[in-house]
Amino acid sequence: MPTPDKKPEPQPLPESDGSVARLGGERTHFYVRGLFIIMLVYGLYFARDFFMPVMLAFLFALTLTPIVRYLGKRGVPPTLSATLLVVVAAFTLAVSAYLLSGPVGDLISRAPAMGQEIRERLAEIEGPLQRIMRATKQIEGATDTVRDPTIQRVAVDQPGIISRAAGSLPTLLTTVTITFVLALFLLASGTLFYEKIIQSFASLSAKKRALRVVYDVEREISRYLLTVSLINFGLGTAVAAGLWLLGVPNPVLWGVMAALLNFLPYVGALITISVVAFISLISFDTLSFAVVPPLYVLLCNVLEGQIVTPVILGRRLELNAVAIFVAVAFWTWMWGFVGALIAVPMLVVIKVFCDHFDSLRHIGNFLSAQQQPVEDDDEATEAP
Repeated sequence: MPTPDKKPEPQPLPESDGSVARLGGERTHFYVRGLFIIMLVYGLYFARDFFMPVMLAFLFALTLTPIVRYLGKRGVPPTLSATLLVVVAAFTLAVSAYLLSGPVGDLISRAPAMGQEIRERLAEIEGPLQRIMRATKQIEGATDTVRDPTIQRVAVDQPGIISRAAGSLPTLLTTVTITFVLALFLLASGTLFYEKIIQSFASLSAKKRALRVVYDVEREISRYLLTVSLINFGLGTAVAAGLWLLGVPNPVLWGVMAALLNFLPYVGALITISVVAFISLISFDTLSFAVVPPLYVLLCNVLEGQIVTPVILGRRLELNAVAIFVAVAFWTWMWGFVGALIAVPMLVVIKVFCDHFDSLRHIGNFLSAQQQPVEDDDEATEAP
């Protein structure tokens, strides 16, 4: 009898090594992180009136922390030292704003006359520009002739700079008040926040590691912010003194501007030099002497950036130029001028924080200007 055909035996399925599940989990984590970053940027942009003073308060508190710690070791309570420092800082800011309000208002009122003076000083290059302007006006006149005369042209009257400043004054005062009050609470609390962080860990080894990381990050960031602030203060003093000796009007104003804008590497120095060059052109009779003040400001910035800061801070916290420009552009878009000032300090905070965690060390390496040695993966796995 013919034997029936045997059914093929089912082949065993290959054992899964979990690669598919792992790939799906990685994609899920990637999407979750992307959504978190988008929501974070969205919140920082639309809630900037809340986050801006909070961020400024934390940076201000970190800047003054070394002074509070030093006074605490000499027997001064943190509450007393923090109150004195914040009151002195607020008083200095108020006095500086009052003293500089006169020169700033005078410059704003003289802006049209200063523009006319600068055009007269640059008369040798005004000829080609005049021809271009006349050609532009002729083109506009030709388009006006073919335009329907029944169509009305609407022009929106924009508020002047004085009106905008007066409208933003309450918001500015609120931001400054919240910044100083929150910074006072942060400085006066001492190690309260550190104790709360340590209490969130269960094992003793995890608590020790967290405490070491927190103190290292706080110490490096506070020293950096305080040192950079003192360096910028010295730069502003040198610029103001030199411009005063050269006879430039309002030298204190330009010194304060140089100190503030020096928190923006490259860009801040360029803005300061350009403004001083503009003021010099309309203040001095000869062009040969008008170039001396901007050259002096350039010399001060070169000495600060190439000698003073590297010698005092070293090269370890030096940042990547590309990362600096991206950070300045991003924070300027987010928070305007205040965001531009805190862009580099925030970048330093992120770098120091990432350097203390193995999973984030590649981000710190990208932000650094110096090439850090990276272990090969095979060697790292073979090492005991």
